[in-house]
Amino acid sequence: MTAKPLQLFDTYERQLRRFEPLEGNTVRIYACGPTVYNYAHIGNLRTYLFEDLLRRALEFNGFDVQLVMNITDVGHLTSDADSGDDKMEVGAKRMGMTAWDLAELYTRAFQDDLKQLNIKTPHIWCKATDHIPEQIEFVRDLERKGYTYQTTDGIYFDSQKLESYGHLARLDVKGLREGARVEPSARRFVTDFALWKFSAPEDDRQMEWDSPWGRGFPGWHIECSAMSAKYLGDFFDIHCGGEDHIPIHHTNEIAQTEASRGTRLANFWMHGYFLQLDSAKMSKSTGEFLTLTKLTEQAIDPLVYRYFCMTAHYRTQMSFSWESLKASQTALNRLYQTAYDWGQPGAVLEDVVQRFLNEVNDDLNFPRALAVVWDLVKSDAAPADKRATLLALEPLLGLNIEEWQPKKTEIPANIWALVEARQQARASKDFDQSDRLRAEVEALGYLIEDTREGPKVTQAG
Repeated sequence: MTAKPLQLFDTYERQLRRFEPLEGNTVRIYACGPTVYNYAHIGNLRTYLFEDLLRRALEFNGFDVQLVMNITDVGHLTSDADSGDDKMEVGAKRMGMTAWDLAELYTRAFQDDLKQLNIKTPHIWCKATDHIPEQIEFVRDLERKGYTYQTTDGIYFDSQKLESYGHLARLDVKGLREGARVEPSARRFVTDFALWKFSAPEDDRQMEWDSPWGRGFPGWHIECSAMSAKYLGDFFDIHCGGEDHIPIHHTNEIAQTEASRGTRLANFWMHGYFLQLDSAKMSKSTGEFLTLTKLTEQAIDPLVYRYFCMTAHYRTQMSFSWESLKASQTALNRLYQTAYDWGQPGAVLEDVVQRFLNEVNDDLNFPRALAVVWDLVKSDAAPADKRATLLALEPLLGLNIEEWQPKKTEIPANIWALVEARQQARASKDFDQSDRLRAEVEALGYLIEDTREGPKVTQAG
């Protein structure tokens, strides 16, 4: 049985396309990383989980992956319209520390979140503040080619000069043009965006640099174009991010790269969708958002959240509730315990592996792939073979199934005394007494499971 070829949904083309690397067997991926002005919330982390599943799927299909992820530590303003304050400067004032220390704090926190979720580490981390010369040179190239203009507050990209502008998001540029209002001393058109912002005399900025146009800092979008080009080239395989990046950030990355390098930057554009909380997108702007730490405080293992995210397709918005998360916790614990009880692994059931991979290769359909796992659990195959098969799927799942061990709980002597009394009642066929003793054990917080080897006692919850 041969697995189906890998198909991925390309946002740029708005269709499923068969994936093949641009060069040889290496897949070059750029993933938009966090703006490190605060902790990542679990909605943000859903996007990075999708990107990890993509990477694992590519590797399982035999490709060599080179993953680059940026850290935005300057230039991301509070408004996507290139106005407002730099999020890093705002965060530094909130925390009473330097912007540099703030970036370090939240970068480490983000990287720790990835580790807890068993998300593979990028091959290259690149910070915006470490690549200012590359960004300045990129802007200078756009200037030489006639795509920029200067205002009182910065250097802007002239989106009207690029006929293909907005294709990724299918923007109605003509409609925007008809409704546009030109403001003096500002950007000329609503879709124009900042490449370099000038430091205002009244600002007390911590992050600013000299440039050919004056002292200032880079725009948010130029960072990713410059860094991805440095590490992956002018046209690479896949660019990933959240769905909120489609209309502005990724649209502008494509525009400036097309103007400078003549490419749309990436062959595939892939986007993970939002996590909904109470019918609204989870957002830091409200000040109320769930972090991974808040889940662990509720005794939720981070890998439960990983499993939870795998139950919905990455291109569908997902609703979060504590009830649904608890259901995932129950399911994953059952999978762990069942796999553990299967004992030592035997032979891999290749047909099951192929069925699982076929679902994954259909645009990362992990919900259906998980259904294959549960079919395996319920099958009549030998336990040893089922364990071997599940472990063969672990590189795709990333759930640390092989490392899982049941919690060893010391059962108090009084509980064992009740269990032994229940066994004597069962031997005497006094089932009413047996039931009363089971209920008494459960009331004390323990569960009894009758097995061939005798009663198995575990702590409830």
